[in-house]
Amino acid sequence: MKRFFKPVEKDGSTAPKKPCLSPEKRDGDGDAVEEGKKQKEPTKFVTWNANSFLLRVKNDWSEFSKFVSDFDPDVIAVQVISSSAYQVDSDKCALIWLGSKNACCWWKGKPKNYGELSDDTKALREEKQILMRALSSPPFGNYRVWWSLAESKYAGTALLVKKCFKPLKVYFNLDKLASKHEPDGRVILAEFETFRLLNTYSPNNGWKEEENSFQRRRKWDKRIVEFLSQTSEKPLIWCGDLNVSHEEIDVSHPEFFATAKLNGYVPQTTRTADNLDLHHLREHASEPDMESGFSWSGNPIGKYRGKRMRIDYFLVSEQLKDRIVCCKMHGRGIELEGFYGSDHCPVSLELSKPSSDSEEKQVSN
Repeated sequence: MKRFFKPVEKDGSTAPKKPCLSPEKRDGDGDAVEEGKKQKEPTKFVTWNANSFLLRVKNDWSEFSKFVSDFDPDVIAVQVISSSAYQVDSDKCALIWLGSKNACCWWKGKPKNYGELSDDTKALREEKQILMRALSSPPFGNYRVWWSLAESKYAGTALLVKKCFKPLKVYFNLDKLASKHEPDGRVILAEFETFRLLNTYSPNNGWKEEENSFQRRRKWDKRIVEFLSQTSEKPLIWCGDLNVSHEEIDVSHPEFFATAKLNGYVPQTTRTADNLDLHHLREHASEPDMESGFSWSGNPIGKYRGKRMRIDYFLVSEQLKDRIVCCKMHGRGIELEGFYGSDHCPVSLELSKPSSDSEEKQVSN
């Protein structure tokens, strides 16, 4: 029960027992936000399926930190956090003091807070400390973090934005409902002054040609298409692990994967997501590069050594196409150089700055 009591300060206000880690409750970013008003909006972005962000922090953090320091992105979109959401047990209550009269009441907490890392057990508290310590050290201390987590240690996404580029709004679902998180924490949607940024971890398509294999993915695709079809005055940057390879050019060994399919194995990424038109990706990924042209690569040991797929993307609205300076996959080689322990490598997008205030206004219309 000790953790649910809050000390009362002299002025009658409550003092939290520990620093609040939920971004929407932080109040220490005033200087950074004020500074952001004087700057342009983000122009450098990175997306990365970390294949367990927690494991990358434990084992590969110094290398990834150097990559972030060197590239200096304004926004980092992460998929597969592999940390569970914070739980307040339904049979426990919090004691809340009401002003200086020392009156109090009991309040039952919500079962889950999908925007905060769990610390419900000793092991989870240690994991949370490891993650927060890593994200408070250079260069990550310059970023504000939003989490969208799952019930258990599965999936989950995170969005790191430099404090000088505070989003106007952040949602965690495709319906743009304030308090809702998508199942498994698959969505973070940030709205800036002139554009929107969508970070997604798309469901995998399944592994066998069975009647129910692809239902979850088809439901996801339908909702994504509905979201993309909605009219908006602001262009969209969509990034993340889309878990789909569009054409043969997006896999390193088409015959290998085709044979695997005939033998009953269906890689989730060789089936194009229904109704998703990714044709314009060819503009920035037109030539297959066996060394660095794919964002996913199989384990260096075993039959998937050197087998690669392009499944992590940046897609931008037509209004932003002419501002693309570079879109790059940062991993290379059979030994997964630049993957930082994951089976996915970071992918970056850099946009040019609007040439004038008038152009910036035009982009948003």
